[in-house]
Amino acid sequence: MNKAVLAARIILGLIFTVFGLNGFFHFIPMPEMSEGANNFLGALAASGYLFPVLQITQISCGVLLLIGRWVPLALTILAPIVLNIVLFHVFLEPTPDGLFVPILSVALGVFLARSYRSSFTGVLNGSAQPD
Repeated sequence: MNKAVLAARIILGLIFTVFGLNGFFHFIPMPEMSEGANNFLGALAASGYLFPVLQITQISCGVLLLIGRWVPLALTILAPIVLNIVLFHVFLEPTPDGLFVPILSVALGVFLARSYRSSFTGVLNGSAQPD
């Protein structure tokens, strides 16, 4: 296995495992956020289910990346999460410091998806037919 792929997989796996665990144990303090960001996160927290589901998903996919099992599945599940993280930081909390981890996550995810591109060929077939 290519060392760059291994490094990207481990770094992305650590990002999602650590931030997923932080959602339960709060060992990384939350920075001050804008009113819009606070309102949005407050509404999500008030639902009572979204944050635990999101954190369990992040931890599960992060661990899959760390152990190297079902990597394409983990990348597929994490893609909309990464998109939402980036859009949150672009539209609700647009600070340059806050964009580092989201942009790193996008870069690592795209690099890994390209590295595992043969696993995605069936999904990206525009003329796919049922069996």
